[in-house]
Amino acid sequence: MEKQYVVIGLGRFGSSIAKTLYEMGKNVLAIDEDYEKVSAMMDFSTHCVQADASDPEVLKSLGLRNYDVAVIAIGNDIESNVMTTMLVKDLGIKYIVAKAINDVHGKILQRIGADRVVFPERSMGVRVAHNLVYSNILDAIDISPEYSIMEVAASEPLIGKTLGDLNLRAKHKVNIIAIKKGDDKSNIILSPGADSVIHEGDLLIAIGKESSLKGFNGDV
Repeated sequence: MEKQYVVIGLGRFGSSIAKTLYEMGKNVLAIDEDYEKVSAMMDFSTHCVQADASDPEVLKSLGLRNYDVAVIAIGNDIESNVMTTMLVKDLGIKYIVAKAINDVHGKILQRIGADRVVFPERSMGVRVAHNLVYSNILDAIDISPEYSIMEVAASEPLIGKTLGDLNLRAKHKVNIIAIKKGDDKSNIILSPGADSVIHEGDLLIAIGKESSLKGFNGDV
């Protein structure tokens, strides 16, 4: 059965998640207290509701028990953020992602049952810094304290060679998990083999320790 998602808090972070999920064909319920934010999301969600998500009776009336994933994206109101996370957990939603604004806030969210805590502003800062320092790195996502996934533009030394020729795992301790081909970014090769040839304009999706990825930076 297709998973159902609820996004609570429709600031820049929450609305971006809700819109992306909806465009991926997912069933998305979007909730916020602000009428203007709700109105702006009407065409980018399956259902969009103006409501106080920190009220347990409201959440029950919206049928949140039937949802599989909840994203708590409430902004700077830490009390409301924490309360909503607790309520959603009590309703039995299987997987909860909660936005935190600092480390203490993040630890509280973890202790009350959030499965994943995200720091959007911090993550964006990391991505911008990577882009400024490493020109070939287009995007970076931290997946653990040590490991990251980076999207790297293929540089001249890589073009025309196969992954087997480059032997990046041995040389740089990074693995290429996907290749986006040329200008058609919907053409993605997942788990490319050793015989996969890198062409001009390709984007490489690489995974490894951050130190190894910085050393690689799209070059051999």
